[in-house]
Amino acid sequence: MKALTYHGSNKVQVDNVPDPTLRELDDILLRVTATAICGSDLHLYRGKVPSVQSGDILGHEFMGIVEDVGSGVTDLKRGDRVVIPFVIACGSCFHCRLAEFSACETTNTGDGGALNAKDMRPPAALFGFSHMYGGIPGGQAEYVRVPKANVGPIVVPDALSDDQVLFLSDILPTGYQAAVDGGVTEGSTVAIFGAGPVGLMAAACCRMLGAEKIFMVDQHPYRLAFAQQAYGVVPINFDDDEDPAELIVAQTNRRGVDVSIDAVGFEAKGSTTETILTTLKLEASSGKALRQCIAATRRGGTVSVPGVYVGFIHGFLFGDAFDKGLSFKMGQTHVQKHMPTLLDAIGEGRLDPGAIITHRMKLVDAAEGYRVFDEKEEDCRKVVLTP
Repeated sequence: MKALTYHGSNKVQVDNVPDPTLRELDDILLRVTATAICGSDLHLYRGKVPSVQSGDILGHEFMGIVEDVGSGVTDLKRGDRVVIPFVIACGSCFHCRLAEFSACETTNTGDGGALNAKDMRPPAALFGFSHMYGGIPGGQAEYVRVPKANVGPIVVPDALSDDQVLFLSDILPTGYQAAVDGGVTEGSTVAIFGAGPVGLMAAACCRMLGAEKIFMVDQHPYRLAFAQQAYGVVPINFDDDEDPAELIVAQTNRRGVDVSIDAVGFEAKGSTTETILTTLKLEASSGKALRQCIAATRRGGTVSVPGVYVGFIHGFLFGDAFDKGLSFKMGQTHVQKHMPTLLDAIGEGRLDPGAIITHRMKLVDAAEGYRVFDEKEEDCRKVVLTP
């Protein structure tokens, strides 16, 4: 089969690789009908995530048709059309019983990303996201073996298109969890840093949950213009405003927003000092977006972090967070927990995730899709690939 494979920093290509086969009783084989390039994939593409090996199949946003099922699969059958969560969870361990699926204790053979992990079990395995998270082949391929198929894959109605439901696999639940973790409700004020796919989904979900005012910070005018038109955000271009938090506080009665959402993560454009430190490997992540979130949030408010972070950062301003009595919520998404709720919202017309798609390409052109998405060419917001 054909699959998009990693061959070093900024080097991906579509190769012919062996077809996957059933290995465990609760596996399914999926024929992929749609898969997407995620902002998190760009971290791997740029060589910023450890333990990605040459030949690894990337991709963790995908859906398709069930081609074969293991004898232990109870709820799916050949021919079912399903969306696959990017988190692989067993459904029965300590954390899965708490619906904390991204913390599943049994699926990951890697070490996870914690530097000071002691002897703690790693988090769940993820599709196509380095050997720290299990080295499981991803979904930017014609076929995928899906482990733990009794926990997560959700059957979608034929009345909904692939475009409408594909992002149930990652960015829509991620944006929704960011809003829910922040406590967004009717009348909330929100600041979202980053107008990439997760930031846009967070804006859509905040609007659905009744947020009164949403500020969105980004440096790409075309992304801000779309967010303003689609979700009614107040756009702030940080190339024009060096301190967006100051502007946000000024527009909220010198109080700050109820919730700030960091949808940027560890590759945020940082200060000169941070650029030097990360280049020298003395710092793993830029803290600029987090500092802005802390500054923009009201006393007693919440900072919600769906953006991926690795390692350590300087200038976290923990004292400011303490002084303001802030709460922090963060981490990988418990996708399985949110998929049914969000599928209902799509079916009822309250969410239209596919509206962010700008580019559709064949799988064989995936390398070009990565380049266009990474370089923000052609006003690219989201790339969907079809085998």
